[in-house]
Amino acid sequence: MSAANRTGLVGAIQIDLKRLHETWMELIYPRQLEAEQTVLGKWRPQTTGSRIAYQLWAAIGAPVVGLFYPLVLLGYVLRYQASKIDSAATRVGILGVVVLSVVVWGALSVLAQFQLEMSTTGVVAVVAAGVVATVSAVLAILTSRVGGRVSTVLVSYPLAITAIFLPPVVAALYSQQLAEVVFPRSESLAIWLLDNVLTVADINTYLRENYTLQGPAYVGMWFGIAVPIGWVLGTLVTLANYVRPRD
Repeated sequence: MSAANRTGLVGAIQIDLKRLHETWMELIYPRQLEAEQTVLGKWRPQTTGSRIAYQLWAAIGAPVVGLFYPLVLLGYVLRYQASKIDSAATRVGILGVVVLSVVVWGALSVLAQFQLEMSTTGVVAVVAAGVVATVSAVLAILTSRVGGRVSTVLVSYPLAITAIFLPPVVAALYSQQLAEVVFPRSESLAIWLLDNVLTVADINTYLRENYTLQGPAYVGMWFGIAVPIGWVLGTLVTLANYVRPRD
């Protein structure tokens, strides 16, 4: 890496950290975010007490921003990958996505039947997984085109994650071989989530008393996992767009 590139990278990081810290300051104080070049300029405290409070708030914000910045960097990576997928989907269009998915999953179905010598239920499993993946991918693209950033984060990203998570689970409902792999591991994950994550407000107790993890419940479980993961990824991309807009 050349010295110029290192300087550019350091400068970009400094700009990011400055914007994050100014956002932190603006939670309490006015005219902090990108206010230096405005007519009024950045607000500054006038009294000794207010200056102490201002500096204390700034000092508290420094480690907060430092801990938060790795999430921004992750958001940059996710934004880059999401933009590549989005540009590819734009080039081929909705119909192209459907055709591509049908070709891929159709080829897998033929492979399952003639090369792997799977049973009829095994072929049905592959077809069912393909339907779930295709529908989820198409809905993710459609919702990203409507409603802007809000619908993209709340709907598109969860559907995109669903297109990844659900096909193997749906296929396992029809294939004993897949079921022996997917379901025990899903059950282990469910137990861990109930014991470590869903303890708030006794959610784990409610789920254990009212639901049994079998059959279609595995699909519901993985959809329930896909949705918050999609929200988190969408939020990280949104954060990256806020800190470093594309333009």
